[in-house]
Amino acid sequence: MSDAAVKDVIERELTAARRRSLALLEPLREDDLRRQHSPLMSPLVWDLAHIGNYEDQWLLRALGAAATRDGLDDVYDAFRHPRRDRPSLPLLAPAEATAYVAMVRDRVLDVLTRTELDESHPLLSRAFVYGMVVQHEHQHDETMLATLQLMEGDGYRPVAPPPPSVAGRVLPADVLVDGGPFVMGTDVEPWAYDNERPAHEVDVAPFRIDTVPVTNRAFAAFVADGGYREPRWWTAEGRAWVAEAGLVAPAFWEDDGAGGHVRNRFGWREEVPADEPVQHVCWYEADAYARWAGRRLPTEAEWEKAATWARAGRPTRYPWGDEPVTPARANLDGVAYRPAVVGAYPDGASAWGAEQMIGDVWEWTASDFEPYPGTRAHPYREYSEVFYGPGYKVLRGGSWATASVAIRGTFRNWDLPIRRQIFSGFRCAVDA
Repeated sequence: MSDAAVKDVIERELTAARRRSLALLEPLREDDLRRQHSPLMSPLVWDLAHIGNYEDQWLLRALGAAATRDGLDDVYDAFRHPRRDRPSLPLLAPAEATAYVAMVRDRVLDVLTRTELDESHPLLSRAFVYGMVVQHEHQHDETMLATLQLMEGDGYRPVAPPPPSVAGRVLPADVLVDGGPFVMGTDVEPWAYDNERPAHEVDVAPFRIDTVPVTNRAFAAFVADGGYREPRWWTAEGRAWVAEAGLVAPAFWEDDGAGGHVRNRFGWREEVPADEPVQHVCWYEADAYARWAGRRLPTEAEWEKAATWARAGRPTRYPWGDEPVTPARANLDGVAYRPAVVGAYPDGASAWGAEQMIGDVWEWTASDFEPYPGTRAHPYREYSEVFYGPGYKVLRGGSWATASVAIRGTFRNWDLPIRRQIFSGFRCAVDA
């Protein structure tokens, strides 16, 4: 692809990400943008200005241009200021933040026209730094959606088409994945992050993995069976967290007074949809359910093999192959504002028959977030390296809120095992 064609792709993706960011925030009052809706999350106006400041640092200053506005790096440094403390910072007002991100973007596009995409430059090779910034903005859009789910009062009222539904499909409970070596990670994805690299061989024993993610119906059976009260299903840390946090069901579920549950979805209350993947569960809840069901969470390597390793003996970009994401293959991009029912995407099945491994809900794995052999931090330690270790668990596959440009079979997400505000679910596995 010529430099001109690559630059057209870059401009298109930058524009799409900004259109999405502004559309998410457009319905909100100024107070909604300024307010902290949960100590777990930043004020939305912080996220907006942070997106612009990150872009200013990486697509202007890192490429030799001057800063757009001085004095903002400290305020919008995600590593210096925990989310709970950000409301006390001297944040730009919503109108100022909107003007700032627009000014940064105008300058970025101007600089892009004069930038040579030098393959010997560590940031410009294969347009990596532009892909990093595009994905960063979409990741903050997903974070802002998690914030909007936490809004109290009138809440957020997305108008969106429902995801596809199915009727009469009978799926096997699980599918068999052959044992043996496969290639995990990537050396070929141009916009892959450092933690996805390098590609390396991993050998796994044969195993079975759920055909689809665990549903609300299945998880409700765990709740009804007293799963949250039974110590044998929980690790010691999980039991302690259940007691401390008072967990009795997934986040946003409420007892309906008649033995069932309703859930709050962006301010709307509805009966818990039985056939949707359960979401807003933490790792401890996923692990406890798996034990109760006589199964376990898949390792990260098992998940990736089930998702990306074709029977022909080569990796594919997505479970269905290397063809692009389409609405018939996966629920992504925040189109529907909810997961689809299980079985809704037969065209998205992996070579082994597992479905909905991309989109709908992030899937917890059994694995700690650790570097691959030979991983090198690039272009900064704070993206991945500072999080490696047993404190964080890996999630895979993206959610309905994840942008299609920011997900692939090798993409690794991670979070603390107590986190539930994210759009997280899981599927189970068992030794074959």
